[in-house]
Amino acid sequence: MVRTLILMRHGKSAYPDGVGDHERPLAPRGQREAGLAGDWLRRTQPPIDAVRCSTATRTRQTLTATGVTAPVVYEAGIYEASPQSLIELVQLSDEAVATLLVIGHAPGMPWTAWELAGNRGSAPAIELSRKFPTSALAVLEFDRPWAQIDPGVGELVRFHIPR
Repeated sequence: MVRTLILMRHGKSAYPDGVGDHERPLAPRGQREAGLAGDWLRRTQPPIDAVRCSTATRTRQTLTATGVTAPVVYEAGIYEASPQSLIELVQLSDEAVATLLVIGHAPGMPWTAWELAGNRGSAPAIELSRKFPTSALAVLEFDRPWAQIDPGVGELVRFHIPR
């Protein structure tokens, strides 16, 4: 079974006075672009079976704006996670899950996508290497169980920036 991992950076956030980084909400642009990302996911990707989402306010609001209704687990460890930590989180996924969406932050999302991609010379990888803006999505496919996901074994098949 092909496994699909979708790594999404949260939508554009607002910067209200007196609000800490973890609690920053989405800006109106972030709401709109996260909604566009959800539309794109439904049009172009397999149904999402599970979601792992950072506990930060802007990531939770991003998930809501996408309209994705798959079962979700909120993971505090996604906030400021290293690629290795994020890969380990993916490796723990239930084998019944065919498509997993992870919503997090930069630099974790782009660095993890880059680490997992075995096709770094591909058009999607080159585009990803230039910039991974808010609401961007990296779609990787794997020909192995989640527990065997390691750096360089995935194929980055799509990189999408919803605008």
